[in-house]
Amino acid sequence: MNARIHRLLIGLFPVAFLWSGCLGFHTHQKPSILPPYIQKIAVRPFANHTQQYGLEDKLTLAIQSEFNNDGRYQITTEDQADGVLIGDVTRYTLEPLSYDTNHVPTEYKLTILVDVSFKDKVKNQELWKEPGMIGELRYFAASSGLAGAMAETDAQQVIWDQMSRDIRTRTIEGFGTEAKASDNSGSKSKSVPSNSLPPLNNAPPSMPSEQPPAPPPQQPY
Repeated sequence: MNARIHRLLIGLFPVAFLWSGCLGFHTHQKPSILPPYIQKIAVRPFANHTQQYGLEDKLTLAIQSEFNNDGRYQITTEDQADGVLIGDVTRYTLEPLSYDTNHVPTEYKLTILVDVSFKDKVKNQELWKEPGMIGELRYFAASSGLAGAMAETDAQQVIWDQMSRDIRTRTIEGFGTEAKASDNSGSKSKSVPSNSLPPLNNAPPSMPSEQPPAPPPQQPY
């Protein structure tokens, strides 16, 4: 082997090493940070405190499907599980945003609030809790005929899919931190802490009361 070919092979070796390392990085699955004794997870059927029938069933099924697709944990019944997800659909709001010439809504904003927590059944303690997780989507009504228009049930499913991904990520990869807001086709799921809500009234701040003037110093006799 002549010197020129030898130098060429030496120069290519680091490139080949980095390329193979990148392949390994992209195919490596993120490790779970749940306690190692939690191997089986149950999703308790969600409660529903809204007037919209059947929301809880659709969200429960979406979360179960998300965990099954991930494959790192077995989804089982609550009596056989090491940990259980517990949730409650607390609010459902459909707000029209725009109208056509006949005053028929053409665009809506759908907002769904959910309380979620995860319980460690082995140690009988709550690992994380996230009240007020928001799923939100702006969409064009199916009757509008606009591009990307969808029915209300389709908009619900977009939110269920996004929420289930956030809940799975929060549970498996970061149960000690709040789920980050994420966007997908106009949808987002996030948690709103109670201390960020606006005050109940808009009263101006009170002005400091005036202090009476200090008495003049006494003169010595």
